[in-house]
Amino acid sequence: MTETPAAPPQPPAPEVRRQGLFVCFEGGDGAGKSTQVQLLLSALERAGRDVVVTRQPGGTPLGARIRELVLHGDHVSPRAEALLFAADKAHHVEELIRPALAAGRVVITDRYTDSSIAYQGAGRDLGAGEIRQLQHWAVGGVLPDLTVLLDVSPEIGRARRGDVHDRLESEADDFHAAVRQGFLDLAALEPERYLVLDAGLPAEEIHRRVLAWLEDVLEVRA
Repeated sequence: MTETPAAPPQPPAPEVRRQGLFVCFEGGDGAGKSTQVQLLLSALERAGRDVVVTRQPGGTPLGARIRELVLHGDHVSPRAEALLFAADKAHHVEELIRPALAAGRVVITDRYTDSSIAYQGAGRDLGAGEIRQLQHWAVGGVLPDLTVLLDVSPEIGRARRGDVHDRLESEADDFHAAVRQGFLDLAALEPERYLVLDAGLPAEEIHRRVLAWLEDVLEVRA
């Protein structure tokens, strides 16, 4: 009896049509993402834009519970970790991100699919391709218009974080080095959607470059 060959993996769902703007800040721990999120929020609000700021994991009540379990709870196996992060994003997109974009709002998120691909795919060595497929399936093709990657070395990131660490932050420098390379590999795949910046630059200079990129996008859309 011959075995039926397994069906080939399906490609990620195509990105949904939307009216809003979706911006994501990515990078290793200590890269300065939170600072840039707040700077961009202030600039866009001054320009009269309707902005939603969120983070992953933790952007919904369910996400907050997943965040506590995965980052501050007991040991979680790598595959379970990847699936929990995917569940958080699937729920987050349906409950918050997709409706906000459909309403024409600007969504700014601190981390998104790339973090899972870099941390679980590269850092946990589960396979970036497999985790990328899982993450893109979970979000139903909703991907950022711009991903700002703040590139930081493990040494600088550790120095910036200080003495308080969650489960992922407390991993050794070789883990964070693999994560860093995972982010850079993702940016190389789609250079038109990524703005890669040295996290060591002054915060205001990083902010200026982000605004310059967004001004071009908003002008084209207008």
